Amino acid sequence: MKYIAFVSYIFMLIILSSCSSTRMISTWREPNKEISLNKLNKVLVVALFQNETTRRKVEDQLVGYLNGKGVTSYDYLDRSISETNEEAIRDKIKKDGFDGAITMRLLDVDKEKTYTRSNIALYPSYYNNFSGYYYRNWPFYFDSGYYLTTRIFTVETSVFSIKEDKIIWTGITKTTDPSGVVKMTEEIGQAVFNQMLKEGFVSDK
Repeated sequence: MKYIAFVSYIFMLIILSSCSSTRMISTWREPNKEISLNKLNKVLVVALFQNETTRRKVEDQLVGYLNGKGVTSYDYLDRSISETNEEAIRDKIKKDGFDGAITMRLLDVDKEKTYTRSNIALYPSYYNNFSGYYYRNWPFYFDSGYYLTTRIFTVETSVFSIKEDKIIWTGITKTTDPSGVVKMTEEIGQAVFNQMLKEGFVSDK
């Protein structure tokens, strides 16, 4: 019985480690705003992650989706510009002809610990009477079981119009147990793009 429980535990870990899911939590867009992808010329991509390697990987990935129209912030905004003042950043990106900017930042990482019993009796085997219920459930109080920790990443993705100098779309996603940063941002990018298409925010006209 212990061997079966152990195998079930390992099998559960494999399933959870190989699966991840990203879902949209909320979005906002400027009313009646629509972006034509074919008419974009230059888009600044900014990933606000503390780890520099992560930041570069995410920006490179997002730029790849823009078919040559994206510019990574780590190549464009050096520390002398990005840390001086707001006006300097505004003047530079307008002067250099950017249409817009896409930003992605990590808002929060939650950890949820779930206890799972090694043996679980299912209805209706023990709900018919009290003795059956008690007989099949009391061993659970002596069963060590195991804990599984789930990580949930909350990420905000926003789109800004540089010409109009304002935000025009923003969305919040939650990703459960991603297998890595690249995989997570790939899922987020797909979820965000699908949502934008669904809302009519972007088009290929």
